[in-house]
Amino acid sequence: MNEEHREELIAQADSIYPSRVNITIYDLDAFLQGGTLAVGAYLHLEDNTGKVLIATIENISASGTEAEDQGAGRVYRLAGQPLGMLVNGRFERGNTAIAFPVQKVELASHGEIRKIFEESVSDGDGFCFARLASDVDIRVPLDGNRFFNKHIAIVGSTGSGKSYTVTRILQTACQTRAGRNNAHVVIFDIHSEYRAAFPDANCLDISNLALPYWLMNSTELQEFFLDTEGNDHNQRNVFKEGVIMSKAKHFKGPEELRNKLTLDTPVFFEIEEVLNYAIEKNEEMVAGARGEKAGPLNGKLSNFIDRMETKLGDRRLAFLLGERARRQSFDAVLRQLMGYGTERSNVTILDVSGVPFEVLSITVSLVSRILFEYGYFYKRIRSASGAEIHNDVPVLLVYEEAHKYVPNTGSVKYRAARESIERIAKEGRKYGVSLMLASQRPSEISETIFSQCNNFVAMRLTNPTDQNFVKRLLPDSMGSVVDSLPALRTGECLLTGEAVLMPCIVKIQSTDCPPASNDIPYWSLWQEPWHELNIDAIREQWMDR
Repeated sequence: MNEEHREELIAQADSIYPSRVNITIYDLDAFLQGGTLAVGAYLHLEDNTGKVLIATIENISASGTEAEDQGAGRVYRLAGQPLGMLVNGRFERGNTAIAFPVQKVELASHGEIRKIFEESVSDGDGFCFARLASDVDIRVPLDGNRFFNKHIAIVGSTGSGKSYTVTRILQTACQTRAGRNNAHVVIFDIHSEYRAAFPDANCLDISNLALPYWLMNSTELQEFFLDTEGNDHNQRNVFKEGVIMSKAKHFKGPEELRNKLTLDTPVFFEIEEVLNYAIEKNEEMVAGARGEKAGPLNGKLSNFIDRMETKLGDRRLAFLLGERARRQSFDAVLRQLMGYGTERSNVTILDVSGVPFEVLSITVSLVSRILFEYGYFYKRIRSASGAEIHNDVPVLLVYEEAHKYVPNTGSVKYRAARESIERIAKEGRKYGVSLMLASQRPSEISETIFSQCNNFVAMRLTNPTDQNFVKRLLPDSMGSVVDSLPALRTGECLLTGEAVLMPCIVKIQSTDCPPASNDIPYWSLWQEPWHELNIDAIREQWMDR
């Protein structure tokens, strides 16, 4: 290129590939025209036929100085990723059929960017909880149907704004000018954060939650009552026999079904009868050649009996084993979980902060399975009636800190929750049951579950293992945009998936009702005068568990 032509040229496209464009800028001031050159900014490339390619800047480099090149200015080189074409005023992904050489290269205008995002989804389907981080005047709508009927993953390190983002998404989903809409959301709240965000929610905790133990399936029952790590066949067989005998005793259905009862049949049984049966076997004496002798299980079930007695005496487990829970009907259980109580609510908060950690996984498993099976049987009913939509009351299950109860481990103590949630991940959408995973440690979540997510809200991730895990699950076409994960500011996130037009960095919109997840101001509190501590009140709460 001769010097005369170079002085007139502002910028040119050196090469265009399906997944990359290379651009050289010779006159930065003229190119910017008051705009800003930054990674993530949008470019407008136009050929001699009027076709326009939109790309996003992935990296920037510069060479030369004012003193070099006989007074010529510094040269800037950009590498960008093609996003799509503006065709007849509408943005279309994937078509990069632009003629070369390119006639014009410039920053995309505010109007073009607004058109790309705000006109990408029709008003009826649009769902918006964020704005473009590089230009907060531009809304970034998603396709609400594709967002909620495809599983969602929200990941981010502590302090990145993850809980705030979950709150903003759900508040937006439940808002309507006409009052309560048909949204149904169940949040597994592990840190008691969401009551403040949803003051009208149906709040359940161990003080008012009633989950009958007899609704557990075989996996949940054995994980709850047996030492599954010990693999003791004697206790397993006695437990199974005792449960089925008690179910048969209390069964009020047709006689021909009584003999078909199994450990999985969801009918009432008395857990005390199972305990008494185990005690009988543990103390059993049988006839021998020289008189009575110890039975085959005599003295071999002591640990099993101690375990059951401990659980039955634990007041913290009253929501599963107490009188109110065991007499709770199936109808009442489903109504409380779905928000169909006396005061109907779009959001049910299941506050599991008070659930003993050793039964947290089983509690999550039981609730998840009940709601999955609700969707399964409701679909069968509507399908048989000829209804076009097989579940007109779809439900979203939100698993906060999901790595705590569905970890990426083969441990048998998480087997029940893993099986329940994996089934929802693989089959739930067919029955109107979708899930949202929220976690600060995505690499520790069952990969079977995580890999089923089709929409990702990735906030700041500082752990390299978590960064690499998320990158493996995101499309290869995203290029270096995923490299921005460690540098995102609080409240910013990488938004990608089937519901959004194209991957982009967004800023979550503010809310008047945030979750109660503020950090404790250690330094400020430590500067205050000595605070008195009410040990008596703490002891009372502690002992009254």
